[in-house]
Amino acid sequence: MTKRALITGITGQDGAYLTELLLAKGYEVHGIIRRASNFNTDRIDHIYRDPHESGARMTLHYGDLADGTGLRRILQHVRPHEVYNLGAQSHVKVSFDQPEYTADIVALGNLRLLEAVRDYAIYTDDDIRVYQAGSSEMYGAAPAPQNEETPFHPRSPYAVSKVAAHWYARNYREAYGMFICNGILFNHESPRRGETFVTRKITRALGRIKMGLQDKVYLGNLSARRDWGFAGDYVEAMWLMLQQDEPDDYVVATGSSYSVQDFLDAAAAELDLDPKKIVEIDPRYFRPAEVDHLEGDNSKARDRLGWQPKVPFGALVKMMVDHDLELARQEKTLKDAGHTVALRGQVSE
Repeated sequence: MTKRALITGITGQDGAYLTELLLAKGYEVHGIIRRASNFNTDRIDHIYRDPHESGARMTLHYGDLADGTGLRRILQHVRPHEVYNLGAQSHVKVSFDQPEYTADIVALGNLRLLEAVRDYAIYTDDDIRVYQAGSSEMYGAAPAPQNEETPFHPRSPYAVSKVAAHWYARNYREAYGMFICNGILFNHESPRRGETFVTRKITRALGRIKMGLQDKVYLGNLSARRDWGFAGDYVEAMWLMLQQDEPDDYVVATGSSYSVQDFLDAAAAELDLDPKKIVEIDPRYFRPAEVDHLEGDNSKARDRLGWQPKVPFGALVKMMVDHDLELARQEKTLKDAGHTVALRGQVSE
């Protein structure tokens, strides 16, 4: 029997990599996307097939984590074996500007989804396994290294909302016997990362600087340390969690941490640039409550799931730099040919 998976947030970085993984494993994949006036499916366009074509195994459905009724209808239509909740307002800095929206989508959105799955399972007797995407931001000010037993100390509305979503998942697992796993994923990056996240902001800007398209990049706290891995590795851990005999919670991380300055220096070295000449600190990019050091202990995921990261820090930086340098080359070619090139805003990081 072909397995069916339903993914919220399928158009995001993780959703795209997870879709590729599941399709490669023979799954039929369904994704929930929000209605917008412009197409926002660029991360999955390369794997999309017209549903009229034979062999198409990915289907997109309009829906929203703010709409519980819509989620129920999608579940009834898709009848998934696995649900991956990756949908969120996932930007920490933005969560300070939009705390209510963040809480509604990240915390209550997960609650709506869990209620929809619970109701659906009651009436159909189907066995559905659920993955809830947690975040290392939930640890916040807790001392590193952090593992599954480390108490949460969230330092942003986003992190607080993720903690609530985590405990909703734990509560539904314990109260109703549902198969729900929390994945506490530390920072994971790729060329598909959004351009307002600091790693991609750096590689995108440095590529443009190398090609003479801009002069400076404005950043915030360069001393913050993060455990950075490759998103393509991390989605495998999500899938592995739902293949176990019993549901549980797992930290997914590399076990090593680097500062934003380290990432900047590594990216600049790939392009033979001097960071001191191209970087300026802008106080607007500091958070109201900073998170100084996140570093995960992945022992449990390694021992029980057999998972380990494959792409090391240096290779990840090079992958992102190479990708964004090519984008800058294409942009310069268009500009030299007389085309107007729209600059992307760098609102936050």
